[in-house]
Amino acid sequence: MTPELAEMPMSGERTMQDNKDAPAPHELVPHFDETAILLDIDGTLLDLMPTPREVWVPPGLSETLNRLAERTSGALALVSGRSLNDIDLIFAPDVFRAVGGHGAEMRLAIDSEADDVHAPPMDKELKRRLAAIAKLSPGILLEDKGYSLALHYRLAPHAEKAIFEAVSLIRADLPNAPIEVLPGKFVCEIKHSGFTKASGVRELMQHEPFRGRRPIFIGDDVTDETVFAIMPDMNGLAFSVGRRAIGVNGHFDAPSDVRAFLARLVEPR
Repeated sequence: MTPELAEMPMSGERTMQDNKDAPAPHELVPHFDETAILLDIDGTLLDLMPTPREVWVPPGLSETLNRLAERTSGALALVSGRSLNDIDLIFAPDVFRAVGGHGAEMRLAIDSEADDVHAPPMDKELKRRLAAIAKLSPGILLEDKGYSLALHYRLAPHAEKAIFEAVSLIRADLPNAPIEVLPGKFVCEIKHSGFTKASGVRELMQHEPFRGRRPIFIGDDVTDETVFAIMPDMNGLAFSVGRRAIGVNGHFDAPSDVRAFLARLVEPR
């Protein structure tokens, strides 16, 4: 692949079919045995829903992911803020290699229950104080991910300012607490500091079957920007979904375009 090709924008199925200058799927991934495919879940593979529990896997997606994993000899991984347990529930009965909890945990082998865990669960008392913020308004949904706590306000957008102000007060009261605040799409997530999706991807790429391959990462949210930023260090490519993020090689309009692109990757050439 030429540098010019890698820099070409890509904005979904319509653009790839109608624009003769846009890269075709097999031009972007010319050799499966040299490529690692890394995929965010919410807002990238799956459409966003009013609540995290309402997301669902469209027909055909799991088959596409399994075929990509086979073609790449296993070098396909999901990279998510969700825990490994949550990822498995969504994609059940299928199991995929994954970086979960924003880099807090990792699954390197899908046939083993021995997962690498990189961070202790968040302090229970801190969780209790943060969880109380959900009482500020009806519609604020609390999600305990073990390594982090998420306050979703898609159903209560008016509460955004109050949520972040309440989190700031707790951080001011506990200046030595090793936590980090991640703003996202209608969500305020609080996690342990010291690990990110990028740190998880860096470690993942040091292990087989990912080692030595060129990563292609697709993500949509602010939390994915740490991975976008490290792709050049690995001779990788980054693509955003729904917006053109800084430093990416191109973008898709919506998760449906990502799914269509991945499906075409596994079609006969």
